[in-house]
Amino acid sequence: MDGLSVPAHGFKLLCGSGNIGLGEEIARNLDIGLARRTVTRFADGEIFVRIDENVRGNDVFILQPTNPPSDNIMELLLLIDAARRASAARITCVMPYYGYSRQDRKDQPRVAIGAKLLANMIVTAGADRVLGLDFHQHQLQGFFDVPADHLYAAPVFVAHYRRKQLHDVVVVAPDVGSAKMARGFAKRLNGTLAIIDKRRPKANVSEVVNVVGEVEGRDCLLADDMIDTAGTV
Repeated sequence: MDGLSVPAHGFKLLCGSGNIGLGEEIARNLDIGLARRTVTRFADGEIFVRIDENVRGNDVFILQPTNPPSDNIMELLLLIDAARRASAARITCVMPYYGYSRQDRKDQPRVAIGAKLLANMIVTAGADRVLGLDFHQHQLQGFFDVPADHLYAAPVFVAHYRRKQLHDVVVVAPDVGSAKMARGFAKRLNGTLAIIDKRRPKANVSEVVNVVGEVEGRDCLLADDMIDTAGTV
């Protein structure tokens, strides 16, 4: 199917249980109702999903983050499969958070590339298109063998902080890896940039060695794309 064409029967928005509040907010803004679905569990914890309305010929958008627990991933895969078997014209997987994105390369011997594995699973389940928000690494778009749209939340944050009319703003990058994103915020907010020189002796443990840039007495904004334990922040 042409990725730019619109199915004649309209579209449906399906929301998994990973972020129901976001799904309801999107539906309100679109002035539509969420497509009805059932998500339950068997006694052993196995997930069961069912789409409770006709989606044949529809453009189906499935909203579900893939953050832990892994049940979110399994639920997404089952919803995609259910929509495909119900003859949806096109299935777009909308992921506000793409889990396993830190595992995007083989940086040690005998490790998995979890981000690529998850992408393969989503495509194999039947997704025709993927829509992600602020991927941990831009190259993750290339992990999917279907079109992937990479959206950014920066315009929303920039508009919010402009309304606050902050004085003498400095945008702080928590580490070198987030410096490019922080520089973009600083440019849009007419501020300057500071970078924290950080060492990570092991996973989820960080040590601040130095702060590069002037931050004393200024309004500081910390820009990062992922918060796990919040130890860095």
